[in-house]
Amino acid sequence: MRVRKAVIPAAGLGTRMLPITKSMPKEMLPIVDKPVIHYVVEEAIKAGIDDILIITGKGKRAIEDYFDRSFELEYYLREKGNLGQLRQVEEIGEMVDIYYVRQKKPLGLGDAILHAEKHVNGEPFAVLLGDDIIISEKPGIKQLIEVAEKKDAPVIGVEEVPWELVSRYGIVEGELVSRSLYRIKDMVEKPSPSEAPGNIAIIGRYILPPEIFEFLRRTPPGKGGEIQLTDALREMLKEQDMFAKVIDGERYDVGSRAGFIRANLEISLSRGDLREEVIKLMKSVLREVQDE
Repeated sequence: MRVRKAVIPAAGLGTRMLPITKSMPKEMLPIVDKPVIHYVVEEAIKAGIDDILIITGKGKRAIEDYFDRSFELEYYLREKGNLGQLRQVEEIGEMVDIYYVRQKKPLGLGDAILHAEKHVNGEPFAVLLGDDIIISEKPGIKQLIEVAEKKDAPVIGVEEVPWELVSRYGIVEGELVSRSLYRIKDMVEKPSPSEAPGNIAIIGRYILPPEIFEFLRRTPPGKGGEIQLTDALREMLKEQDMFAKVIDGERYDVGSRAGFIRANLEISLSRGDLREEVIKLMKSVLREVQDE
């Protein structure tokens, strides 16, 4: 199962981050000085993927503009002698081959992935959700690719979440076959804590075979009229083995307000050019809060 292509669904409405996402794609929200989707694309590139399809929708043109060349800006920076900034801007337009297709109606993650069928062209592929950042020594999606190639089977990225949060996620029921790797028995979409088979939650990384498209076509719309990827995966699980890998790294759900703030703080602290200044700022804010 050699994975060369990645699909990044980025057509969602971003309702958890309204009102800013009324006019700005949630994937373009800034994490320090780069948009969320820049980190996601970088993860795919570092994993050896050289072909990326981004599923966009209405109001997402800013994503295409970001990864395009900006000749006017490049000319301005060159004339001003800002060569460091010039190289940064040029590198964005040269990162990787990126293609786009539009999901014209917001019919769910499963429907968005269906739009990738022609581009995938019968190959296994990676899926990286556009509002999940994973910071790790080995790219998160690379960890899944290695399992998929070894097991010749689909692999889903997971993490352990607090029991009180299981209702926000798809939850995997599985058998532990090695450290951090489960053979999946079943999946439940957003169960209550009392009904959940565990607290191993599906996060925004997948390695899928091309057969998933047939299962997606068979999947009826669920809640809200959306086609759920989890429903299609449950059907595919009846016919082939599937694994869940706990990703080693720090995950940020930047589609939520708390996750967005946390990502900005922690990623700022990881940068040598910002760490000292951010620590001073945080201490100052804490003092002000404690003095209230």
